[in-house]
Amino acid sequence: MPLLGHRPIAIDLFAGAGGFSLGMEQAGFDVAVAVEQDPVHGLVHSFNFPHTKVLCRDIATLKGKEIKAAVRQWAKDNGYRRRDKSIDLVFGGPPCQGFSLIGKGQVDDVRNNLVFEFCRLVKELQPRYFVMENVPGLKLNKYACVLERLIDEFKAAGYEITEPVQILNAASFGVPQKRRRLFLLGTKLGCSALTYPEPMLRLKSQYITVKEAIADLPNLDDFPELQKTDCIQLTPAQLEQIESSATPYVKTLRNSTTEPNNFAYPRQWNPQQLTGSMQTIHSDVTIERFNQTLGGNLEPISRLRRLHPHKPCNTLRAGTGYDRGSYTSPRPIHPDYPRVISVREAARLHSFPDWFRLHTTKWHGFRQVGNAVPPLLARALGHQIIAVLEVKPKVPTVSLELGDIQLLQFTLLKASKYWEVLEGKTL
Repeated sequence: MPLLGHRPIAIDLFAGAGGFSLGMEQAGFDVAVAVEQDPVHGLVHSFNFPHTKVLCRDIATLKGKEIKAAVRQWAKDNGYRRRDKSIDLVFGGPPCQGFSLIGKGQVDDVRNNLVFEFCRLVKELQPRYFVMENVPGLKLNKYACVLERLIDEFKAAGYEITEPVQILNAASFGVPQKRRRLFLLGTKLGCSALTYPEPMLRLKSQYITVKEAIADLPNLDDFPELQKTDCIQLTPAQLEQIESSATPYVKTLRNSTTEPNNFAYPRQWNPQQLTGSMQTIHSDVTIERFNQTLGGNLEPISRLRRLHPHKPCNTLRAGTGYDRGSYTSPRPIHPDYPRVISVREAARLHSFPDWFRLHTTKWHGFRQVGNAVPPLLARALGHQIIAVLEVKPKVPTVSLELGDIQLLQFTLLKASKYWEVLEGKTL
């Protein structure tokens, strides 16, 4: 692995596939360690972030000293040159179903305890700053005791909380999706205090639309091979069609234009590949119903919403994991075609770049998108921290090679065995 620079060090807890990590990297951080319990998601994170040490562990059983040891090993392996290797930032989004407005919203949901595991690790790691993401429901009156206790514990550990706690809408930060999330910002006493980022787009008329995000992509139903694979090689003419019709938003996701505020490591990728695009087969009756559904409306039988081409997407949801019945949340209907959107189209609507790969199984891929913090929103938060750290990041000159494609194809069983073998060799 090539030498890294003097960038601030960050830790991602509850990392998933890496939307939060990517945004912080784009802001100028080196994400040294990412913790993810789900073995499938952990492998996808490893594929996209070959320079990050991924720990496939349950947060509740993980100690801060183990993360610090992983940071030291990461610094040694990567030739990290900054003398001060203390942790600048801890960030993450503890699973939020217990506070969700959509779910049952039970105060005693066991998953609610994970916000306190996040707090515990912040206490043990003592970063200069932390950012915790969660659903807006955490601000509801019935959860007031949870939020107040959490803030009190952070304050007792020596952190100032930026108040009032705010809910940010991803659409206000250039993401073509209406997605509201709560962010808790913490500053270690003695450091310059954090503030929330100002919205980039204040008017709804300025929001990036579904059409701006995905209209350049070819109709995947035109490629019979996508019934069996999620990836095809486009012809030069097809690639030219994408490039010629790409909006400014899409050009940033395809790395075909320079972004002045993106300091991520360049990735080596093949822009001629169309990835994350396995078809979903619908019956003729379903196709007819989809055809009759207007943009922005719910299809009455499936209850799926057809995306309006000239508005942002509604919130993309993840569905449940293995422990909750492996249920995939409803996928929106494409604004132009009588089918649900693909994983790649969902990734575009979440501000993931086209080089970023998700698991080849649609259920995993949609969960990875729906669970993620949109990178553009994460980047805006990261820029706030970079500013108070008084760091002037630069675009790295070293490009990273993505991981082995097999990491995107493992079943749960194979992924679990992979981590068992890996940890047996490294711990």
